[in-house]
Amino acid sequence: MTTPAREPSSARSSLWAISDLHVSHRENRCIVESLHPPDPNDWLIVAGDVAERVADIQWALGLFADRFARVVWAPGNHELWTHSSDEVGLRGEARYLHLVRMCRRLGVVTPEDPYPVWTGQGGPVTVAPLFVGYDYTFRPAGARTKEQGLAYAQSTGVVCSDEFLLHSDPYPGVDEWCRHRAALTERRLADCSPDLPLVLVNHYPLVRAPTRALRHPELAQWCGTEATAQWHRRFNVVTVVYGHLHIPRTTWHDGVRFEEVSLGHPVEWQARPTPPGVLRRVLLTGSPETPETPDSPIPSW
Repeated sequence: MTTPAREPSSARSSLWAISDLHVSHRENRCIVESLHPPDPNDWLIVAGDVAERVADIQWALGLFADRFARVVWAPGNHELWTHSSDEVGLRGEARYLHLVRMCRRLGVVTPEDPYPVWTGQGGPVTVAPLFVGYDYTFRPAGARTKEQGLAYAQSTGVVCSDEFLLHSDPYPGVDEWCRHRAALTERRLADCSPDLPLVLVNHYPLVRAPTRALRHPELAQWCGTEATAQWHRRFNVVTVVYGHLHIPRTTWHDGVRFEEVSLGHPVEWQARPTPPGVLRRVLLTGSPETPETPDSPIPSW
């Protein structure tokens, strides 16, 4: 059984989360530059999509590592893109492992590291950053196969940019890569102490229900996998943190709190009635009877 590393924290300190920073946008970069922890012992979870270029990812995570007592990162699809504007041309798993090595130099926790234990407000809990992608099992209505789902998306003209920029080397496809990561991660979670609650952090939602708020439902097939659908029930999970959908809100599934913590693109957050709260507290009090709702359905990416 794995014993996570424990680190000291203040009784006043908080566990915060954010995702989908997209710091290539000047407006978002300014928001990131303005973020400071209210307490020097605060931790920050970054649930993916910091940027497409390695230099931008390093800048943002390095800034957070300098300001927060601990930063925990899970990769999104944008970090894994092989983009023509990026000097780092690595693809697939090689790119992911390059980012892991970069994070370790910065002191940022990755899905490849021992899960740390948060002991501040709401703790102790194990904070588990995950890297589980998607496998096209969140298919459009009537689609029985990956091929049918993709064909339907192409017929609507709504296709995720991953199809052109996210490579799966050495795996034959992102679905095979996802299945490998899901099996590996499930074994690791099963090895965690069942007596210590878990905060699961993944870029994609672990259940399909949140994707039903998407304006374009065909995008759901790039948003997760059915392989994770029972993890919040099988393990001692207190909160699931995710992003990707660009619909920041709190929902409840089987009595477990799910926090979508994305900032999103400027055109999205600027259109909301109130400015974004940006950082979200992960361990909040509340009940399934009073969930938060999104400002409006917003398509991803």
